[in-house]
Amino acid sequence: MSTATAAVTARPGKVLADLIPASRAKNIALVIGGAVLTGIAAQIAIPVPGSPVPVTGQTFAALLVGTALGARRGFLALAVYALAGMAGVPWFAEGGSGMAMASFGYVIGLMLASAAVGALARRGADRSMLRTAGTFLLGEAIVYAVGVPYLALSTGMGLTAAIAAGLTPFLLGDVLKAALAMGALPTAWKLADK
Repeated sequence: MSTATAAVTARPGKVLADLIPASRAKNIALVIGGAVLTGIAAQIAIPVPGSPVPVTGQTFAALLVGTALGARRGFLALAVYALAGMAGVPWFAEGGSGMAMASFGYVIGLMLASAAVGALARRGADRSMLRTAGTFLLGEAIVYAVGVPYLALSTGMGLTAAIAAGLTPFLLGDVLKAALAMGALPTAWKLADK
């Protein structure tokens, strides 16, 4: 094992946010910052023909927030994002807000996925390229596991139609998001160790 690999794996139980000295103010700032980052990323939206769900940067941001902040702070950041959007802040995809959107199930899935990837990151899942990619793909699967059935129920689509409109068009983008993460997160750990 190389020195760089040993240094990266020598910190079990930590996420990137833990490298900043701990304080209540830091945790509040990280949670609010994670919510804001997700809201901003959701505005990067590309409509998908035949689907009420656009391609956005929201999923990538939410999984990045969970991985960098850990399960608890990541979940709280996405809960703040969801609650603020439900209260009328127009920062869901395409400037949307409220719970009546067909894509609101994806927002719920983002909270759960953020917590899951954060828990895995605390166990070192963001330290190598392959484990990071796997962590992001698992997070995306969680988002779809909630988002697609919600889409079907909220629109009256059958499950097959909901999969065609709310999952299939996004698979290539999800692979690209996982590839971005598998380069960025292990690199961030290597830089932190220097």
